Amino acid sequence: MYYEAGLVLEGGGMRGVYTAGVLDALLDKEIIFSSIYGVSAGACHACSYASGQKGRAFRANVDYLDDPEYLSIRSLLKTGDIFGADFAYSKIPDVLDPYDHEAFFKYPGKFYVVVTNVDTGQAEYLRVRDLRKHIWMIRASASMPLVSRTIGIHGKLYLDGGVADSIPIRRSQQDGNQKNLVVLTRDIDYRKGPNPAMKLVKLRYHGKTAFIEANENRHIRYNETLDYLREEEEAGRVFVIRPTEKVEVGRIEKDREKLTALYQRGYDDTMNAMDDLVSYLEA
Repeated sequence: MYYEAGLVLEGGGMRGVYTAGVLDALLDKEIIFSSIYGVSAGACHACSYASGQKGRAFRANVDYLDDPEYLSIRSLLKTGDIFGADFAYSKIPDVLDPYDHEAFFKYPGKFYVVVTNVDTGQAEYLRVRDLRKHIWMIRASASMPLVSRTIGIHGKLYLDGGVADSIPIRRSQQDGNQKNLVVLTRDIDYRKGPNPAMKLVKLRYHGKTAFIEANENRHIRYNETLDYLREEEEAGRVFVIRPTEKVEVGRIEKDREKLTALYQRGYDDTMNAMDDLVSYLEA
């Protein structure tokens, strides 16, 4: 079923396998949204959702955990990316577990990824029309500060979209989406604290004042957005799916059992909420 509604996907590194479970449940019920807004890991997983490839997002996260080219300190020291860029954004999607590009082209909605402009510290919302030509957008959105190289394209520098807009619900609403499903990767009691690595951020991005400020104030904006979401949810204007239990998975997690359990939780939480979600979308 196709719905004129927004699908807003938070990031969270490897916690994003929760989102992968949510999206696979939506695929099983053939629920398609007219607009997708993906941030970081949410952007990565949205690619497989838009191409209708159930299970692919989960496989891409957990099948290569033991390969140092995928996720390792060695990769960080060798390339500047803790998630090996060539492996994650070329070898996996082009060779090992390819995207279904034909299916993606047929996706009837619009897919945006959120990136942070390193010079302005502001969020930009880039539309992905082609997973080959625009894979750099996905990579930029998921390039975490300090452990990823800055992505330079068209004279601009980009990093993790979550720095400027972790949960782009307001953007979706501004674009005219009166109904929105927001997928979070933290439980309802979570609140973000100040960035403990600010000294390193200031050293690494010296001279990028706006970007430094965006990192310094990220937790304030994030928690304000959570408060806004709570108000919108209580008023029936937004539907939120979030982990029903506290998440004990880090942004850079390599425990396969934990990741599998979190994926399954995302799938189960969504299936348990499915009737209410459909009622909300069709009201």
